[in-house]
Amino acid sequence: MMRRFGALAPTGTLLRVLGAGSCGSFGLYPAARSSALRPALVAVASANTGRKFHGGSPAARGHPELPAETDVVIVGGGAAGTAAQYHLAKAGLRSVLLERHKLTSGTTWHSAGLLWRLRPSDVEIQLINYTRDMVKGLEAETGISPGWNENGGLFIASTAERLREYRRLHTLGKAFGVESSMLDGAQAKQLYPLLNTDDVLGALYSPGDGTIDPSGLVASLAKGARLGGAAQFENVEVAGVLTQPGMFRPRVSGVRTSTGAEVKCRFVVNAAGLWGRQLGALAGVKVPLCAMFHAYVLTDTIEGVRGMPNLRDHDSSIYLKLQGDALAIGGYEENPIIWQEPDPSFAFSLRDLDYDVFGTHIDGHVNRVPAIKGTVIKRDVCGPESFTPDHKPLLGEAPELEGFFFNCGFNSAGIMLSGGCGRETANWIANGRPSVDMFGYDVRRFHPSLTDDGAWIEARSHEAYAKNYAIVFPRDEPLAGRNARLDPFHRVLADAGCVFQERHGWERPGWFLPGGGGGGSGSVGGASDDEAAAAAAAAATAAAAATAATAAVLGEAAGPPVGSPAVRAYDFYGNYGHAKHADYGYATLVERDNTFGFGYSHAAVAAECRAARERVAVFSMSYFGKFVVHGPGAGSLMDALCASSVDRAPGTTVYTTWCDESGGAMSDLTVSTLEAQASGERSFYVTSGGSSATHDIG
Repeated sequence: MMRRFGALAPTGTLLRVLGAGSCGSFGLYPAARSSALRPALVAVASANTGRKFHGGSPAARGHPELPAETDVVIVGGGAAGTAAQYHLAKAGLRSVLLERHKLTSGTTWHSAGLLWRLRPSDVEIQLINYTRDMVKGLEAETGISPGWNENGGLFIASTAERLREYRRLHTLGKAFGVESSMLDGAQAKQLYPLLNTDDVLGALYSPGDGTIDPSGLVASLAKGARLGGAAQFENVEVAGVLTQPGMFRPRVSGVRTSTGAEVKCRFVVNAAGLWGRQLGALAGVKVPLCAMFHAYVLTDTIEGVRGMPNLRDHDSSIYLKLQGDALAIGGYEENPIIWQEPDPSFAFSLRDLDYDVFGTHIDGHVNRVPAIKGTVIKRDVCGPESFTPDHKPLLGEAPELEGFFFNCGFNSAGIMLSGGCGRETANWIANGRPSVDMFGYDVRRFHPSLTDDGAWIEARSHEAYAKNYAIVFPRDEPLAGRNARLDPFHRVLADAGCVFQERHGWERPGWFLPGGGGGGSGSVGGASDDEAAAAAAAAATAAAAATAATAAVLGEAAGPPVGSPAVRAYDFYGNYGHAKHADYGYATLVERDNTFGFGYSHAAVAAECRAARERVAVFSMSYFGKFVVHGPGAGSLMDALCASSVDRAPGTTVYTTWCDESGGAMSDLTVSTLEAQASGERSFYVTSGGSSATHDIG
């Protein structure tokens, strides 16, 4: 039975194409996976056979000749691992890449390979722009094409706020040399004649975007690394990470394979993708990511589509990638399939696509490109990928283990970020720091108490996946993974109508709903009927007073009353057996604040600022990072770290930054001088931002 778009079975389940193409390693990129281009990618070795690549020639069968020592061992042979090795070779470091199966296995081989540079993050734009530039020069360097196709990217806006976001992206892109233009609906249709523009308010077009062949990219990067003296070994599994005592924490000393062979090294790079947590466990390192299945389907030929740009309809949470004279189409749904324990043998396999999950995207695809309706699906691709709690990759050095670096958790963006993140991983290792501000990717952005909390990681990663195409508003707050870290004042603040924000796991006060919100933080069980009735009456009275107070402060912007602003347990958008919250006051307040202009809370915050200026206010600083620097040499250390002089009298507080060796600002904090120690050595009380405390102390 063939599956066509728009054709529904009596039960409402979409019909599908069945056959060899629906599951398994079907050679999505046949040119890149051909034996003429990359014999290693299609060669099959027995389970106990290691295969070494150096200058393109595999070693003889048998256990590979692993070197006794090297500078860096990279674990994982996908786009992330080979990109890191390529740049380490450029930096003059020796490296060995170990892949448990074969290069590209896991996620890379089935990736869509899209590259979009216009993002709401300046750092991300720079990283992806670098990947594009790197890819365009790889064939000349290595003789292997990474399959770059510069057909452009088109973003479609159906709402006013989305169009406003696109204008911001257009402006941001200008600062980094990304050519783009704003289009109206007619101009978008002229560029993409198959487009339905009935509901289109505008579009953003970036002609320099395109697609990369994942297999060709890995083959080219791997050869480039080998040309720089690096080596890659397939069918070699890492069974242990060796450590030795360090000054403040253990440090990496090598790796051990499943056959007992050991390779001494100073650094290990975790590029194991969705198996990153398992590799981290071997080293005693916590890795905050989880695996989910992400899918797209490949249509049959669509007349008139050849040469069209790739398309993103963010408001429908879908994308359409040009694939010759067909389209590869997918999206981000609210109920992805979560893979809690990834199978280590899942190398070049796929999962049967659940069309009850994927089917939520079909209406959006058909609406945006009506020619899709009735088109046969040639094959479906449902493979595992790694996702993180904030939809940003994991990079940087592990706080638990010196010399153990992350380069994983790429959230369906591993191909487009591979070059930039590989470069920064190499810079981090070779120079001790990246060349751009990578705090948003640094694994230390997460508090250590959360990085092995499976329930927290899964909930936050789910929400981040479901909101992948949501507008990135400056005051947005997560609904998942909340109430993880509460200070002693939490209940007092909640009862006063506090609308909390989440930072580094802490619930910190954001602003207060005038009148207390009328709902407090919840009721206490065990009350009698009379007590419950009295409490209900009191709550109703409080709610009425709160509504009046809110209207008095916010005026016409107050809107309908929202009840309690208390944060509730995450409902997974009503999926996986969870009941979706009804009348959720906190979620309503967050939604009302989501704008690029002055938010719903603006008037309330203004009133709080006036109160602090004209009368008195108490600030909760519980969520800030606080630590003491003392001991021999503390004064000299702080003099070297701080941009401002901290050689002050006890009781003096200085606002300053900590800088690296080149003078770059690393931390933003206050330093208070304490009474001198008995030895006469100075000591200091340091307060850092709550969201950066782990980074600052690490």
